[in-house]
Amino acid sequence: MGQPLKDAVGICKTIMRNGFDAYVINARLQEKILEGGAEREIDISTDADFEDLNKLFPLFEPGTTPDVTGTLKEGDVLIRVYPADVEDGSYPEECVARFTPGMIKALEKTEGGLPLQLACPYMPKAKELYDGFADIGAGEIRFQGIPDETLKQNYLRGVRALRFAANFQLPIEPNSWMTIVRSARRILDYVSVSDIMDEWRKVEAENMWHFVKLLYESTILHALIPEVAALSRVKQIKNPEEGEEVVLDHTIELMRRYPEELPYDWYGTMGCLFHDVGKLFTAEYVGGQWTFYQHHRVGAKVARKILNRLRFSPEEIDKICHLIRNHMRFHFMLTDKGIRRFTALDDYPRLIEIARADVKARNGAYKEFNHNMKMLERAEIPEEALEPLLNGHEIMDFAEIKPGPAVGLIREALLQAQIAGEVASVPEAVEFVRSYRQKEKLQ
Repeated sequence: MGQPLKDAVGICKTIMRNGFDAYVINARLQEKILEGGAEREIDISTDADFEDLNKLFPLFEPGTTPDVTGTLKEGDVLIRVYPADVEDGSYPEECVARFTPGMIKALEKTEGGLPLQLACPYMPKAKELYDGFADIGAGEIRFQGIPDETLKQNYLRGVRALRFAANFQLPIEPNSWMTIVRSARRILDYVSVSDIMDEWRKVEAENMWHFVKLLYESTILHALIPEVAALSRVKQIKNPEEGEEVVLDHTIELMRRYPEELPYDWYGTMGCLFHDVGKLFTAEYVGGQWTFYQHHRVGAKVARKILNRLRFSPEEIDKICHLIRNHMRFHFMLTDKGIRRFTALDDYPRLIEIARADVKARNGAYKEFNHNMKMLERAEIPEEALEPLLNGHEIMDFAEIKPGPAVGLIREALLQAQIAGEVASVPEAVEFVRSYRQKEKLQ
């Protein structure tokens, strides 16, 4: 990765640490453009507006056209900032694989390519009855009589057998299991989506990871939710010590870990199932490793399509997609403003537990997570109680004093005055500083 791209990524991280989304637009293509000798310009995208960006970067300049939020000069690199795609109804891949006017101009001189991935969903079918099974007290899930004939009588029994195995934590008898595997295609041909989901809803949150694992191993998942099954062919870094892992394995482990802190949370666990589905559509191999920029936002769009296909209600879809779209928020070391923006989100306790389960599933480090947990305590403190309206340099200028202990005394006094409600604006803070210095005769 070249230095211009590293500078742009650093700016994106600063923006994300303050509670916004940010990413380099079509990073791989821009890197190729720069390698072709184009001008040192990088385009990034964020949902932060001009005022927010100007607070983070005082040298941030407004854009000259309506489609550009603004520009920032980082050394000899010009960074253009575009508004992020935040509409749920937009085309999912488009919010990452996108062209900007600057990139189009550069492509007139430089060759480039645009990644394209496509998953083709399939629509299945299912129904319910408790007969057809041998006594579960025998310690296994087994079809009565000849397994193939018993399953033919009601193909929903195949899905129900997986539910029983997951909820009762029992193995499926080998011949019954092979019958399910052989009949996976017929199960999906003859059983409705609504009936399959009716069985799925009876799986306890704590056992859903096992149910999904059985769906995959029986190949039912491949046609029911091909976008999730395809994650078995996507790899990512588990942690620096252990190297690569399969994304589907990580997903199942996350589903297993999540209910440890939030038991019985069926919707939260379902959010865990789809939290990385966007990686199928955003995966790019760059610099010897896989990247998945904006997989959370793309994943929310893809999950909306899947959940509609699975007959979820609009309210349920909104709830689950909200978790997917925001599941990365707690992974970054948040500032005071970032943590306040985070706690303003609906269902933020679920987002915290998804982040915790993600760390467990990866055997990862808790550095960022522990930092943010401590910052949560500060989120309850009014903003005016955290920072004074004037910084140290401004206090020295307005009070006409030199650096020394007096600056700290005035700063603390100003902060206490803000907490007490005696000072509520910058002009009042200036007047307070001047009068306090005279009253205390500080030098």
